[in-house]
Amino acid sequence: MTRALVTGGSGFIGSYLCDRLVKDGVSVVCVDNFVTSSKENVGHIDSANFTLIERDVSEGLKGIKGPFDYVLHFASPASPPDYLRMPIETLLVNSAGTHVALKLAHENNAVFLLASTSEVYGDPEQHPQTEGYWGNVNTIGPRGCYDEAKRYAEAAVMAYHREYGLAIRIVRIFNTFGPRMRPHDGRAVSNFVVQALSGDDITVYGDGSQTRSFCYATDLVDGILKLLRSDVTVPVNIGNPNELTILGLAEMVIAYTGSKSRIVFEPLPEDDPKVRRPDISRAKEKLGWEPKISFEDGLKKTIEYYKTLLAEQKITR
Repeated sequence: MTRALVTGGSGFIGSYLCDRLVKDGVSVVCVDNFVTSSKENVGHIDSANFTLIERDVSEGLKGIKGPFDYVLHFASPASPPDYLRMPIETLLVNSAGTHVALKLAHENNAVFLLASTSEVYGDPEQHPQTEGYWGNVNTIGPRGCYDEAKRYAEAAVMAYHREYGLAIRIVRIFNTFGPRMRPHDGRAVSNFVVQALSGDDITVYGDGSQTRSFCYATDLVDGILKLLRSDVTVPVNIGNPNELTILGLAEMVIAYTGSKSRIVFEPLPEDDPKVRRPDISRAKEKLGWEPKISFEDGLKKTIEYYKTLLAEQKITR
């Protein structure tokens, strides 16, 4: 049986990935320290082919035995409030943690997949962003702990590929949303939906003219698995190129929830990107992938998820 180790596997995206791998007949070992994730995200996976281990990958994976065919490194804080609160942990999991996971892949002759991010492009001066763009990152700014950590992780992965011939994949993940995102995650969709459903003011940073592109979680995982099972060793953008302004998103959430929430404006955080949209030409050409779920349909599913959490009193203000 094919075996995979997934670090950060009980996180938002990692849990969807574990779901799909197990459904595809893969035996999965999920490693997570639950700092920004929840056991509940994978609690529904009732299979002898799924094992959950509490461990901080930055401190090593001693005692976790192969063989493994795949090692997928998804462990890392990913929302700005989390990595700004835990800058050292973020740097470590994407440096030391990446080396630990790479070493395990090398020892098992496994395919290694890195969950990188659109944040490697920083506050981009190229729009939309292609994989050939080197980015515009403030190395000493508050977001540098995440942006530069992921850029370092990509460099480490390529070094193992060149030095040892390790089979590698690098996915640059753009903004993703859907059920299982923590209610107070700090990212736009979850923030706005929870605020709207609670009747609170919706907080827009800056004037709301900045743009983002939102991909539904299951679409993202489809792309990731196509990349994993390909022979593509260059970075690939996976995201939805449908671009929205943040203000437009807030207005859409109000309309879809029927909320009477007001939109209020707060200062834009330092180095917050003004635009963000993936060029997915490489994913289309190399993987035959593009998103299928519209933002509107994904938003409806996400709103229903948070409505259920509110009804079960699992969300506190």
